[in-house]
Amino acid sequence: MAILIKNIKALIQAEETQRLKVSGNEMKSLPVIQDAWILLEGDRIIDFGPSETTPTDENYRLRIKDYEKNTHQFTSSPVHQLKIIDATGKLVFPSFCDSHTHLVYAGSREIEYIDKIRGLSYEEIARRGGGILNSAKRLHDASEEELAEQALKRLKEIMMLGTGAVEIKSGYGLNVEDELKMLCVIRKLKELSPLTIVSTFLGAHAVPAEYKGRQDEFVDLVINEMIPMVASEGLADYIDVFCDRGFFTPEETDRMLLAGMKYGLRPKIHANELDYSGGIQVGVKYNALSVDHLEYTGDDEIKCLLGSDTMPTVLPGAAFFLNLPHAPVRKMIDAGLPVAMASDFNPGSSPSGNMQFILSLACINYRLLPEEAIHAVTINSAYAMGLSEEVGTIARGKKANLFITVPMPGYEFMPYGYGSNKVETVILNGEVAK
Repeated sequence: MAILIKNIKALIQAEETQRLKVSGNEMKSLPVIQDAWILLEGDRIIDFGPSETTPTDENYRLRIKDYEKNTHQFTSSPVHQLKIIDATGKLVFPSFCDSHTHLVYAGSREIEYIDKIRGLSYEEIARRGGGILNSAKRLHDASEEELAEQALKRLKEIMMLGTGAVEIKSGYGLNVEDELKMLCVIRKLKELSPLTIVSTFLGAHAVPAEYKGRQDEFVDLVINEMIPMVASEGLADYIDVFCDRGFFTPEETDRMLLAGMKYGLRPKIHANELDYSGGIQVGVKYNALSVDHLEYTGDDEIKCLLGSDTMPTVLPGAAFFLNLPHAPVRKMIDAGLPVAMASDFNPGSSPSGNMQFILSLACINYRLLPEEAIHAVTINSAYAMGLSEEVGTIARGKKANLFITVPMPGYEFMPYGYGSNKVETVILNGEVAK
């Protein structure tokens, strides 16, 4: 079935020429078609334009045939039915892309949240067996079925808030059996959810209690047992390491990333959340797809990132929830860097996957213009998952992942009107989500 959305007040991120990412001053410019339409068929975006060129009920099939002829990509023809959606007064956006989450977990950690209110730091809670180690124990006790059931509810929630693509990390296993269990759950989610999902192996998320004082042995376990098994089962798209003070050193990170790359796993890194850890430099050294968190980013780190293919990714939800310093995003963009933003959805430091809120935080706390913030949660966050050829903007031939807003005056209202769900209709893979 084809879908024609017409009378769109504004079509956001509508590209005639596709880009992989947007950097520096270019982030201030947002492609928008006022008073527009868009045609979808199968799971693809077929065409779009200003309202005076809206296809009629009779000629929309010709648009689809022209698309097939020009792209040599054939849809599920013959098309027998056209669904028309009237978007008068509403905007159409590409779906949000959330490039950093830990949303496969067992249960919440609100007691630690109370500990934070009482003044304990993230590191102090971790030393007491809380934090990641707490989630690891809960995950060990949960079955794959229980984990998948919980995660599907979270995926449904973020989908209805506008997210269409999401990265999910392991990292609450911390042993061979439980890391594989997490990754198998993520593989099952790819089958069950309409969202586009990528999987990241994060065996080096923390040092298990039984390896205290023997961190080198745990690093050897990750390298010699976990990585080969993950790769042999095809369970992960990327490898990640938490390179920061109190977790893994640059030297240990170097070893694990190199081992992962030998098995075809491109790096993504947790870096510089708690200190100037050297993680950014290690990430760039190994052509990491992204380096994430980045609260502690100085001139040396910015210089290192310039000219690289690594996407700096900031996680405003974690900084908000933990009351951390804000990454110097304004300085990074002004220096010419691209920036992505993601939710860090997890039970301990960012228990929300609401990318509408992340968009608002980008403007409120990081002083981004709405145009810059929208790039950060769409095309640039798609790049940080290796998906920007497929999702992240409105472009002919891209996957038909988009949402229709409630009536609103303009795209500036999306970050301005924080706290309410401004998404009215979600379309994923060319189908209206329910």
